Amino acid sequence: MKLYRALAQDLSQMIRTGALAPGDALPSVRTLCRTRHVSPATVRHAYELLTDAGLIESRPRAGYYVAARAQHPQQPRPYTPPSRSTRLNVSDLVFETLAASRHRDTIPLGSAFPSPELFPWAKLARFLGRSARQMDPWITVESLPPGSVELRQQIARRYLKLGISIELDEIIVTAGALEALNLALQVVTKPGDTLAVESPTFYGCLQAAERSRLSVVEIPTHPTRGMDLEALEAAIRRGPVHACWCMTTLQHPTGATMPLERKGALVRLLSRFEIPLIEDDAYAELQFDSKPSPPAKSFDRAGGVLHCGSFSKCLAPGYRVGWVAAGRFRSELVRRKLEASIATSLPVQLGIAEMLAGGGYDAHLMRLRRALARQQSAALASIRQHFPAGYRVATPSGGYFLWIECPADVDALEVHRSALELGITLAPGPIFSARQQYRSFLRINCGHPWTGTMDRAIERLAGLLH
Repeated sequence: MKLYRALAQDLSQMIRTGALAPGDALPSVRTLCRTRHVSPATVRHAYELLTDAGLIESRPRAGYYVAARAQHPQQPRPYTPPSRSTRLNVSDLVFETLAASRHRDTIPLGSAFPSPELFPWAKLARFLGRSARQMDPWITVESLPPGSVELRQQIARRYLKLGISIELDEIIVTAGALEALNLALQVVTKPGDTLAVESPTFYGCLQAAERSRLSVVEIPTHPTRGMDLEALEAAIRRGPVHACWCMTTLQHPTGATMPLERKGALVRLLSRFEIPLIEDDAYAELQFDSKPSPPAKSFDRAGGVLHCGSFSKCLAPGYRVGWVAAGRFRSELVRRKLEASIATSLPVQLGIAEMLAGGGYDAHLMRLRRALARQQSAALASIRQHFPAGYRVATPSGGYFLWIECPADVDALEVHRSALELGITLAPGPIFSARQQYRSFLRINCGHPWTGTMDRAIERLAGLLH
């Protein structure tokens, strides 16, 4: 590892663990040069990485300080769901909750999407138009599943940057990550099987399991460390568990990122019992840290991990382009894709491939991460100012969600419905559980510019909580 990255990683760890608190001054460039035996350029480069990640800030003529975003409120407490499997009936509640988030005139604290203003629409349109005008008609046949060679090459190169070597024919392009996840679920399960899921979990996972007529067993999930692997192993031994669906990076809704060694342990555990892992990695590109955590797929030696990604959250919302690196399930997944939708829009695939190849994708990601880090910082400050005592909130190292535990007497569904009358949307905790638990939890979206309107919405929400 390069010296500046090692230094940035050490300082980042000190901030994450609280050894350096918000507002603390960082050592001067001269001090770090002397104590770490490095050059001034190395220290400045490390500080630039930490600034880009939103962990520190520069104050003119005063040096560098730990940013307010790095503050760590008390984490929500992990919940231990019943260990038995559950038949599902969640879709009605999810649809009721999310319907209001579509309206532009509501305040989108409950939205599942970041602000559309954060994305390079004009540049994408140019690439899309050029790819459509220059497209060889025969490519429409040649690019049937697994998909455009050009796009799959770019995706494979993104994996290589994380130190993962993925064969081109293992990557199947899909209509967004959700199609990738649904196809993966169809390939590795059949009606009546049991799926291990996180608790809380992404409601789309519960809907997919319900549609496939699966039972689920909910595994406790820590708000910073992710799925409890000891509880997962216990559930497997009680059995049967036929597949596992897990978000190991920026888990939805908690924002947890599983430590790298536990990602490896997860893959080894499931491999030992020959259980496939569906890894939902839709938010991976939104990590604030300068050196992103690679997925559990990086530990896959037997082809048992179906790694699902998307450009919807990081580049092109609405374009509906995702993929799955399907391991040993690649052939069956290609067949399922053909049966489900024949193919994904080819001009869109080619336009995104061009953007990745030379259109400033990494520069866009840097700007996007900085914006999300600033917005998270502002949202946390607003919550600290207005919320009544007794709340707990996870502080993720990326993404745009905050998972908030309110006092036990708060009914999140009642708060959600009262907030709608004020023109404010929320995502109440019960939609993230097969058993509709988390009655006193809320998920708040901080992926929109944090204006005075957003701050007033938090103040009004705090009034409901009071």
